[in-house]
Amino acid sequence: MGNGESRVRGLAARAGGWSARHRWAAVGIWVLFVVLAMGLGSAAGRVDVGDSDQLKGETSTAARIIEEAGIEEPAGETVLVQARDGGPEATDAGFRSAVAAVVTAVERTGEVTDVTSPYESGTISKDGRSALVQFDVRGDSDTAGDRVAPVLKAVEDVQKDHGSLRIEEIGDASMMKTFDDAFGDDFKKAEYSAVPVALGILLIAFGALVAALLPVALAITAIMATMGLMGLVSHLQPMSDTANSVMLLVGLAVGVDYCLFYLRREREERAAGRDAGTALRIAAATSGRAIVVSGVTVCVAMAGMLFTGLAEFEAMGLASLMVVAVAMVGSVTVLPALLSLLGERVEKGRLPFLRRRRTGGSTDSRFWTAVLKRVLARPVLSVVVATGALLAVAAPAVGMKTQNLTLDQEFGDSLPIVQTYDRVNEAFPGGSEPAEVVVRADDINAPEVRSALAEFREGAIGSGASRGPVEIKLHDQQNVAFVYVPLVGGSDQDKAGESLDKLRDEVRPATLGEVDGVEAPITGQVAGSKDFNDQVVGSVVPVFAFVVVFAFLVMLLSFRSLTVAITSIVLNLLSVGAAYGILVAVFQHGWGASLVGAEGVGAIITWLPLFLFVILFGLSTDYHVFVVSRIREARLRGRTTRDAVRHGVVTTAGVVTSAAIIMVAVFGIFGTLSMQSMKQMGVGLAAAVLIDATVIRGVLLPAVMTLLGERNWYLPKWLHRMPDLTHDESPEPVTPPVSRDDEGERVPV
Repeated sequence: MGNGESRVRGLAARAGGWSARHRWAAVGIWVLFVVLAMGLGSAAGRVDVGDSDQLKGETSTAARIIEEAGIEEPAGETVLVQARDGGPEATDAGFRSAVAAVVTAVERTGEVTDVTSPYESGTISKDGRSALVQFDVRGDSDTAGDRVAPVLKAVEDVQKDHGSLRIEEIGDASMMKTFDDAFGDDFKKAEYSAVPVALGILLIAFGALVAALLPVALAITAIMATMGLMGLVSHLQPMSDTANSVMLLVGLAVGVDYCLFYLRREREERAAGRDAGTALRIAAATSGRAIVVSGVTVCVAMAGMLFTGLAEFEAMGLASLMVVAVAMVGSVTVLPALLSLLGERVEKGRLPFLRRRRTGGSTDSRFWTAVLKRVLARPVLSVVVATGALLAVAAPAVGMKTQNLTLDQEFGDSLPIVQTYDRVNEAFPGGSEPAEVVVRADDINAPEVRSALAEFREGAIGSGASRGPVEIKLHDQQNVAFVYVPLVGGSDQDKAGESLDKLRDEVRPATLGEVDGVEAPITGQVAGSKDFNDQVVGSVVPVFAFVVVFAFLVMLLSFRSLTVAITSIVLNLLSVGAAYGILVAVFQHGWGASLVGAEGVGAIITWLPLFLFVILFGLSTDYHVFVVSRIREARLRGRTTRDAVRHGVVTTAGVVTSAAIIMVAVFGIFGTLSMQSMKQMGVGLAAAVLIDATVIRGVLLPAVMTLLGERNWYLPKWLHRMPDLTHDESPEPVTPPVSRDDEGERVPV
């Protein structure tokens, strides 16, 4: 072996070595994989999560009854006709004329059916200043949003002719269109912003255009391949737009990070005096292995979402798992091939004002060296202060309240339809989103069933759960009836939830529940939110247990240290707890909400805490594996644990900082979007990554490992029979080249 040549073994090392020797083949296979995945996925089409897939509990039972009966529920729409200050009331001729114009206009579009005037249905507010024209959109309700535009235009034209009135449309189809348009705009904003932001940060980190483009290119190709795979997999597990956004978010952050780890190590070895081939092999054996360990752990964490039993979570988990796996494979296969092909040309396109970074193989960090000097001098104090600070930040999470956000909470006042939503709920409390009782009987027209339906209607109003009107719609042939009950509380989810509980626990058992053979699940927006929330809460323990146990096992096998595995779990839990505290403080209590352009909505969206736990637990492993791998490598080379900790943290500070900045920037983009759910997700992820890369990795980890000393590498004898995955991750140079230590002194590596 020549000077500086290393013996490298292991999966990542072998993959990197093969790719470097078969450069064009590795690149060609990757390109073929991406093209095939996209082509096959496009040909197969994507199956999205449907309403019946998402719902659980009584809402799921109701959806099943409707599906089995073959009843197609159309998308219902409502036009609010409301007097402005000084405008005519519902009994005036001008008001009646406007209502008639609305009825005529929507009928002429040919897109609606069953148009009902408020003078027929009695949907006139108590003050006589508001009325509702109701109708259904023709065709499949799932695609009604695509066909409602002409109806919205017709209503707008009527509004132009009646300035003294408000004439506004709201309903299933119009809200679907509004939501899809807003979600699409947000997604495009994130997509178009994330890549330039990541590229700009990488340019600063590397100081060269080609080196900065490589991670972005590999991340984008990994995302493109995963989008194709999502189409194929969706025929087994339906996907969703939310899963697509999460996949983009995770794919870009993780894909760029993995390549960044690899590139920085290869650069560092070349700057230390090794030839290009040896530098690449060492990067494959060290950073490549850390990427594999991190990727596997992240995938395991993402798999935790598959245990929720909720289709939306399963879609997000599977999409995230796939993009992480694809990015991991790309980083340890095609990246070595590209680096081998480019050679010194990876430094092309250097930025003049960053020319001093040309010798950037040095990973010394003056800032982190100074911080670490103080941390290691007083490790006990550092642990106490850092832990206390994180627990204080996490404290608000104790009072976390979760719920599905209503339209006005999701978008605030940024959309006109939100104001319409508020006006309808104010004039007709509960009228825009009534509870729906799906009644199935052996004979829906049997006297005892008809009597029970009438008693239920009376009981709903008599119990105070509804102010009416309660509408009953019979489907004689299917022996099914729909009962629509406007809930007292309207858009106030807490009060509406209390009304729902009265219907389920008091009114139904005393009426419909007394008739043998009758099923009467209660569904609707409020019921769906409650059932979804109950399902999420019920899945917390199994998901948390799965993620923690399997992440622990992966870390234990990867480092053969019980202490390292336990430490990683505890530190990850601390960072997740701090992120929860920030979320609750900002979005539930409204503390500092204006700083992130948010409004305190009084609650965290139901799915976010569990989602954040899974995502953050996985992403936190990135930095932990990378830093601890470097510490262990230094320890194996003969340094004391204290010196190894100092060396590992300082030499990885640059890449961890760059990686964290990229993640925070990408996640921060989602924090600027209009939807509260995306804003909460972005702020939570960005805050957690920032805490993890600074307080956790820069203070707590080195302080804890210093205090533990040699106990960091403790493994009970009865665990020695485990597979040994650690013996080959550290290259052993035959002729030690010269490098520099953390103070700049020349020392043998």
